[in-house]
Amino acid sequence: MADTPSLPRIAGKRASVIGGGPAGLMAAEVLAAAGASVTVHEAMPSVGRKFLLAGRGGLNLTHAEPRDAFLGRYGSRQAALAPLIADFGPEALRDWADALGAHTFVGSSGRVFPVEMKAAPLLRAWLARLRAAGVRFAVRERWLGWEDAPTALRFRNPAGEHRVDADAVVLALGGGSWAKFGADGAWVPLLRDAGVAVAPLRPANCGFDVAAGGRDGRGWSTHFRERHAGQPVKPVRLSFTAADGRVHDRQGEFVVTADGVEGSLIYALSAPLRDAIAARGEVTIHLDLAPGRSGERLAAELGRPRGHRSMASHLQGQAGIKGVKAGLLREVLSATDFADPVRLAAAIKALPLRLVAARPLDEAISVAGGVDFAALDDGLMLQNRPGVFCAGEMLDWEAPTGGYLLTACFATGYRAGRAAAAWLAR
Repeated sequence: MADTPSLPRIAGKRASVIGGGPAGLMAAEVLAAAGASVTVHEAMPSVGRKFLLAGRGGLNLTHAEPRDAFLGRYGSRQAALAPLIADFGPEALRDWADALGAHTFVGSSGRVFPVEMKAAPLLRAWLARLRAAGVRFAVRERWLGWEDAPTALRFRNPAGEHRVDADAVVLALGGGSWAKFGADGAWVPLLRDAGVAVAPLRPANCGFDVAAGGRDGRGWSTHFRERHAGQPVKPVRLSFTAADGRVHDRQGEFVVTADGVEGSLIYALSAPLRDAIAARGEVTIHLDLAPGRSGERLAAELGRPRGHRSMASHLQGQAGIKGVKAGLLREVLSATDFADPVRLAAAIKALPLRLVAARPLDEAISVAGGVDFAALDDGLMLQNRPGVFCAGEMLDWEAPTGGYLLTACFATGYRAGRAAAAWLAR
């Protein structure tokens, strides 16, 4: 890797990177460039599985918005991540991808993608470069913890248990979402048993279960679920009051699921929605199903005589409400509400939905929680385990989708790799 200034050579030193996602592979690249003998240990049969999943619909590597706005996406962890992203941020990530032949472009929303869109070509080129640099890959290797020293590691593979002695270790074990791709959170008790502070893992960028007006207990009515699960709701404006009193208001789209809601608009607000449910037991969101029309206009249009037309035809003709939006109204409102144009218009502009639980961790795109930054030094080395560094989604941060997740994974892997190389040189 060309961009490793001021690192002394560490030839002959052994580095073990545990986890073959973007953070682990980036740490491995930096260490190999400094001259270390690097082995990447991966529990799955191949590396980069969640990375490939992330790129299935188009690999959103990073985002091109101004730096202050970009850093603001990391919420309460902005201060911790800012110096790492300053070292390896969106511009450096694009240069790195270009050097691999995965030339990038900025989409209309500011998101950055490889021209080929997919993750597989980039990953293939990256692995080829890593192998050429001498990086070794040991797959189907599950980390079991430490032996008698911070860098003495226990693993289990199909042949049984064995020990690996390294001079430095980078842990990049992912979060706890999508266990079938390797991020199962099994490392949490291992670190806690070693005295490392780990915040509980919680779902992020996730869907939520609804209590649909209390009519069918938790979740939608059978009729609504069978007719509308899987359908997008767009355009729509969503607002709610968070646990800290802040009012969130955003336009976008979401998808109705069998039990609730998910999709880009929900993911963008998932952190404050999740925290509000944790604080109150539930949170009520309000949906504006006709963001381009005022309540007064809707009330006037819906108040026109409908003659022999059905209510469904009247709603569609006067208010442009049909399909899943009309289904949402019927799921929540009473017959009396439908009979009153003013109340119906008010509901179209602010339909209440109660969210009662985030979907399980294994369904989430990413996680919140993880290794507390207070347990790490500036180089992401564990304070109580000299020579052991942490990177990626196993750290206690979260971010929305849009390239922010991958950028921070690359940045923390870069910092951990450089710090591990510097530590080995000392």
